[in-house]
Amino acid sequence: MTVPVTLAAAAGAVSFPVLPALILVPLLGALLVIVMPRRRPELLKLVAVSVSVVTGAMSVWLFTAFDTGVTGFQFGTEQVWIRDLGISWLLGIDGISLFLVVLTGLLFPISLLAVDPDHHSRSYYAWMLVLEAAVMGVFCSLDLLVFFLCFEAVLVPMYFLIGRWGHGDSARAATKFFLYTMAGSALMLVGILALAFMHADAAGGALTFDLVAIAEAQSLSTGAARWIFLAFALAFAVKVPIFPLHTWLPDAHTEAPTAGSVILAGVLLKLGTYGFLRFGLYLFPEASHFFAPVFLTLGVVGIVYGAVVATMQRDLKRLVAYSSVAHLGFIILGTFSLNTEGLEGSLLQMVNHGVSTGALFLLVGMIYERRHTRQIDELGGLQKSAPVMAAVFTLVMLSSIGLPGLNGFVGEFLILLGAFNAHRWWAVVAASGVILAALYLLWAYQRVFHGPAHGDNAEMPDLRIREGLVLAPLLALIVFMGVYPKPVIERMEPAVDALVEHIERNVDGFIEPVSRMGADIDPDDGDHDSHGEG
Repeated sequence: MTVPVTLAAAAGAVSFPVLPALILVPLLGALLVIVMPRRRPELLKLVAVSVSVVTGAMSVWLFTAFDTGVTGFQFGTEQVWIRDLGISWLLGIDGISLFLVVLTGLLFPISLLAVDPDHHSRSYYAWMLVLEAAVMGVFCSLDLLVFFLCFEAVLVPMYFLIGRWGHGDSARAATKFFLYTMAGSALMLVGILALAFMHADAAGGALTFDLVAIAEAQSLSTGAARWIFLAFALAFAVKVPIFPLHTWLPDAHTEAPTAGSVILAGVLLKLGTYGFLRFGLYLFPEASHFFAPVFLTLGVVGIVYGAVVATMQRDLKRLVAYSSVAHLGFIILGTFSLNTEGLEGSLLQMVNHGVSTGALFLLVGMIYERRHTRQIDELGGLQKSAPVMAAVFTLVMLSSIGLPGLNGFVGEFLILLGAFNAHRWWAVVAASGVILAALYLLWAYQRVFHGPAHGDNAEMPDLRIREGLVLAPLLALIVFMGVYPKPVIERMEPAVDALVEHIERNVDGFIEPVSRMGADIDPDDGDHDSHGEG
């Protein structure tokens, strides 16, 4: 078993505490926005976008400075917070969390640039920056209590963003979102406390909430680990959301403002899938293996159910929301395949879903801004008046379907490969979701953009230059990650391999069904860094 060591910065990296800065810069930006005069919305937007761009630039720098040959956590910092309780500001990233940090740093400035609030600009930009700080804290935290605080802090700004700047029955949607996710997280807090105290009793040492120390010790009995895993899993399942806990998602997406939908789909839903990878599989490998058939079944049901219900939607935004249920089912399927291909595919699909679905919500928001409706029956023939928008929508739609050569194909292929190697019948059923995705997305595209254009549809303005520039980074990623995913895979691969080895060591009789690309993984290989896996 590997022994945890002190967190250290990546080889050759500067000593600047970049991970604390990813959290503090948006928070300080939010405070700056709050004290600024509310009568200058253009200045408020400039400050908010500038702060978010700086945060995004730091996340991109992390990608370039990340050492692909290191298994453990990099850019680590540790600051004792409450010594008697063993709570520390313990931050670090590895190949699993790196791309979610970069995705967050990319989507927030795009969302702020793309959409202007129609009222209360100061509060809107402040809440957006607070939300960015909380999300960065979730992806960087290696202390269980700090993770929980950030995980819960996300709820407050998102509640206000949906409730104050949403559409229709936004107050009900915001309340439903808050109550669902809060209820699931409450049980996780009990699980975190039980885990820490049981670990301290078994180890005979001081109380600690250090993720790596607890995960490597594996000091819980089998029964206790399974019960605590369920406490964590419920919180993550609601946040994903997994069928049948998904009912808050379509309402939240439909009533949220465009920027809120982009962030909700692109980043917030990944808090649940990331939680399963970072905490579920790493802290409770035996329990994850034991309950894997349950989550595989729920993932496959979510794939088929989400696709079928999406086909029946008349609201374009609600259709995209149900497509998220199907795509997240794929991510759960890959995660609980518990092999290298499945885990890598899940990570890739987290990023792909954030890019593609985020772009879809931006496009739907642009159509709504022009036509003031999202009803598919009231649209039609938009390709004649907006050919550039139709072309962009086609590219994004095809990436969401999983067309070879675009980003969605790589993630879905690895997930289905991993699932087939582990549980082939689940993979066979899940493959039908690819066909259904093509059905509902192509049908929606045909009804919205093809056919005769009546009334205002014939005069709808095409994509503006500013809107095209906002979408350009997402379109570039869709093509680049579909054609050349190597820079992403080579950075996540060591961490994924180490997580699979961790599961193999701690689950009696577990052997990864087929290791990466046919190459055997030796759990005793000493080439990896010794600082923890997940």
